[in-house]
Parts: sequence; C-alpha cells; structure tokens
Amino acid sequence: MTTQQQFEQAIALCREVFMKKMYDYGTAWRVLRVPSITDQIYIKANRIRSLQTKGTSKVGEGIVPEFIAIVNYAIMGLIQLEKGIADGTNHEDLNDVSMAESYDIQAEAALQLMLRKNHDYDEAWRLMRVSSYVDFILTKVFRTKQIEEHDGETLVSEGIDANYMDMLNYAIFALIKLEIEKSVDNVE
Repeated sequence: MTTQQQFEQAIALCREVFMKKMYDYGTAWRVLRVPSITDQIYIKANRIRSLQTKGTSKVGEGIVPEFIAIVNYAIMGLIQLEKGIADGTNHEDLNDVSMAESYDIQAEAALQLMLRKNHDYDEAWRLMRVSSYVDFILTKVFRTKQIEEHDGETLVSEGIDANYMDMLNYAIFALIKLEIEKSVDNVE
C-alpha cells in the first residue's frame, strides 16, 4: 500500500469514530473554545505517553483509540478556527450536519500537507518510533498553548492551525505504524 492509501485508510477509521460520536452526542463539541480542544489533545497524548512508560492500562483501553481521538480533536480544532465557536443557544449550531463535510475538507487538507512534506522528508517518518510521535505531539501542544497565550499571534512561527495539522499527521503516522506492527505480529 502507498503512504497515501495508508493515510486514507487511517483517516477513514478516525472519521467512522467521529461520525458515530456525532450520532451519539451531536455536535456538542462546537461550544468548546480552541484552548479547550488543545487541552483535550494534551490529555490524550499524555495518556499515551503514560501507557508507553508504564506498560499497562488500568482502564483497559489501549493507545489506538487515543491516537484516533487526537486526529478527531485536531480536526475539531481546525473546524472551530474556521467556523468560530457555537454559543450553545442556537440549536442549529449544535446539530449542524455539514460537520461531516467540514471533517472531510480538513482531512483532505491534512492529506495534501502530508504528501508535500512526505515528498521533502522522503518518508523519514517510517523510521521513527511511535513514542517519538507522541513526544512531537506533546511539543506541538505546548507550542500551541504558548500561541494561544499570545491570542494566536506569532512573530515568525506557524499558527495554531499548522500545529493542529502536524498533530493530526503525527497521530495518523502512529496509527499506520501500529497497524503495520500488528500485521507483522500476526504473520510471525
């Protein structure tokens, strides 16, 4: 499979989870301010790092659902940056069926960014460890928090949206690598 096909397969899994949660909860997440979404990504990445360090989970959930959540929260953050935050008083804001289309637009933008960067970096991500993806996601979270403290303004750095895109792509890489490792384990 090509990198693009693997990305599309991983994002399809994330989208499926997103759509099921949207069925269960609607779009209640639309009231989240962008820093709250950043904090959610932090929680997920920190949990993955904790599980990697400790080697066990007392909750019984592994790291794959957490990487899926990072992808989905990053897309939610990108949507919030684009559409603005729903105030919760407008029922239509919280039941906006166009969120699936918005999801697909952000996922396609992330794919295109990944393809451009992957061309320049020559698939270097394949030689990285999953633990490094988590560390990079955490670094991006702390960078984003700093940018948020500056009301989204930067002097020379990329903005919040670029950091969300990078978090999303690192999480996708992790999902691809974890799927590859699972396939290798099943062969042995």
